[in-house]
Amino acid sequence: MDRQSGRVVEGILSKISSKDLVGAELLESKLIYNLIGFISACDGTDNAVLISNLGYLLSQKGLNTCIVDLKVFYPNLYHYVDCHAPKKASGLIKLLKSDKVDVREEIQATKYERLYLLSPSPQDLMEEYFDFEFEHLERVLATLKQMFDIVLIDIPNNPPLEFCLGAMKACHIGFFTATERTEAVIHMVKLLDFANSVGISTAKFTNVIMMNLQNIDFDFDVYKEMGLNIITALPYVKDGVARANKGKLYVKDNPLFNRQFMKEIQRLAAQLAEQ
Repeated sequence: MDRQSGRVVEGILSKISSKDLVGAELLESKLIYNLIGFISACDGTDNAVLISNLGYLLSQKGLNTCIVDLKVFYPNLYHYVDCHAPKKASGLIKLLKSDKVDVREEIQATKYERLYLLSPSPQDLMEEYFDFEFEHLERVLATLKQMFDIVLIDIPNNPPLEFCLGAMKACHIGFFTATERTEAVIHMVKLLDFANSVGISTAKFTNVIMMNLQNIDFDFDVYKEMGLNIITALPYVKDGVARANKGKLYVKDNPLFNRQFMKEIQRLAAQLAEQ
């Protein structure tokens, strides 16, 4: 990315305050804007790879980091951080159903220090998630905001589902993820228009992370024309996918890193962690 793009990233994320606690255990967050959402705009983005690796980098900076998987119909982040899948009726759904549940009992500690996961169970039935409202999700996210320094949320691109729009409403900063697909911009604009039509602020979701780039001839100017900002670009890394399939993180203990991938994801992690 060029210097101008770097300044754009700094401007977008400048609202984040510095962390006061390093290595503290689940204490009240000192970051004001710490709910960060990621929405896939098209096929092929693999948000789980991005969020799991980004979460690890943030945890290594001394931030208590919680990853939230809101893909209630097809959760997969537990595999990417090498955790067991939550049991049926536990994890996210248990917290959504009652404010009397101890949040700490439903959050999974990963094998990585300061990195935690809140996930649905893949055994839960789809219909069990149909009756939740915005306030149920907002209550859970507000609790996580107080517990953790930073919360990374994998948001399903499913506008009729409350977990999509509810998360967009609650997030302080949001990113679309996209590949070199012509439909990506259309999907972003349609979702932003719909969210705006129901009174949800969309300015925080005009930032785009390009993923799995393969140097295909593609007109990136269309993003700018539609008021969207590409703030980083990650190349396709075959070994990153292979390691994810084994529940391993690409950014950890990898002898042969893709320099461009590491440079961009580390820069994004730094911007999220600093002032």
